[in-house]
Amino acid sequence: MNTRPPRRERALTEALVEMADTLVADYDVVDLSHRLAAHCVDLLPVAAAGLLLIDEHGDLRMLASSNEQARLLELFQLETDQHGPSLEAFHTGHPVLVDDLESNGRRWPAFAFEARRQGIQAAHVLPLRLRAETVGALSLFSNEVTSLSEDDQRLGQALADVATIGILQQRALARSETVIEQLQGALNSRVTIEQAKGVLAERGGIDVDAAFVLLRDYARAHRMRLSDLARSVGVDRTVAADVLQRRSG
Repeated sequence: MNTRPPRRERALTEALVEMADTLVADYDVVDLSHRLAAHCVDLLPVAAAGLLLIDEHGDLRMLASSNEQARLLELFQLETDQHGPSLEAFHTGHPVLVDDLESNGRRWPAFAFEARRQGIQAAHVLPLRLRAETVGALSLFSNEVTSLSEDDQRLGQALADVATIGILQQRALARSETVIEQLQGALNSRVTIEQAKGVLAERGGIDVDAAFVLLRDYARAHRMRLSDLARSVGVDRTVAADVLQRRSG
């Protein structure tokens, strides 16, 4: 008799263990967020995932995405002041589940049009929440008209809740000002990572998604913070060359 657990069960166990391991002092919030996005794509019937987080002024900013598709859709909502499902989930603190943006996206016509233009047909957004406080939103995008089952929704919310705890509850963070400062630093690091992705993409002749995979894998292999490596890539040509060399390694 085969007693091995199904692939999804094994993947879920690995994801929860990996994310729980970050609940220690001095972990990398940006890396945790990118891992969350990747786990969602691996475990749920979605093609892309994005993570929005509140900043020190109470505004939403993009922290992580699984690919360029998710990044552009999140930025479209934030930078063009176009209301969308991610902002609605954050402001209401409740999930926003849209299985067909063409027929059910009339609440956000500009977003629905842009999403369909990029090949996204469905959007499911879950709040990042800790008790009564909502600090962000986890957006799940699908290339097909599809709904999230109750089990998939619960799984996505569980991953979002674990990530929220990891973001807010580091050991030795006793004062809310310290938490805000930490989160602001993570948001600022995201800009540095985007710059590093651009450097690698240009120098290596690759797309930005492939550049991020190289950046992430190099950081993990060398036990570096993703944000620290991104800063080095932006100013240190030797490090950029080392990262790009992993393609043929």
